[in-house]
Amino acid sequence: MESSQIPTLHSNIQKVRHRIAEAARGCGRDPESVHLVAVSKTVSADKVAQAASAGLKCFGENYVQEALDKMEALSHLPVSWHFIGHLQTNKVRYVVGRFALIHSVDSVKLADAIERRCALVGVTQEILVQVNLGGEKTKSGIDVEGSGDLLRQIDRMPHLRLRGLMTLPPFFDEPEKARPYFAALRTLRDRLAGQGFARGGLDQLSMGMTGDFEAAIEEGATMVRIGTAIFGKRP
Repeated sequence: MESSQIPTLHSNIQKVRHRIAEAARGCGRDPESVHLVAVSKTVSADKVAQAASAGLKCFGENYVQEALDKMEALSHLPVSWHFIGHLQTNKVRYVVGRFALIHSVDSVKLADAIERRCALVGVTQEILVQVNLGGEKTKSGIDVEGSGDLLRQIDRMPHLRLRGLMTLPPFFDEPEKARPYFAALRTLRDRLAGQGFARGGLDQLSMGMTGDFEAAIEEGATMVRIGTAIFGKRP
């Protein structure tokens, strides 16, 4: 990375952390209750290393091969990796056991493929269920009506630890327009948790990105997935 880029990257990270803390305190939450996942898709391994040197500990990747290449190049760093993109069943073998958390489980078929791979290699995989609250055909995620049955099926899979829910709302220029989707995910989580689902406790809500993460935090996000505000616009 050009040395001139490093101060900008460090400044971006500080600004994002400050915004997270301000949003959390503004709604009476501990800033430490919000986990920052730095979205590093299409970002070079060198730039990720610089972000890690500035204190970032968790990186989110969307594409399996790109992620594996970075993980190998940066295996010496004390960081964790989350898989946040759409996961195809034929890529499960590359993901299980390598990522601390998979955010995007959206079907019994995918959950079963992860479970079978976990059993084969002897690991337990933490996951989130992705919910498509906007009903958008271009986005992955189980619909609200099917979410309870999916959680019920996952609860029977001994190698999966379901930690909570994730959503990607429709794109809006105005963050307030995304707020109802964040509130709806929290409400859904509370309802499902009340039904006794999930050995992991359903304590995590992955929601909010660069354009709307303050609103997500105010509605209960425990993980925010932020890329552009940290790394700048992608090519």
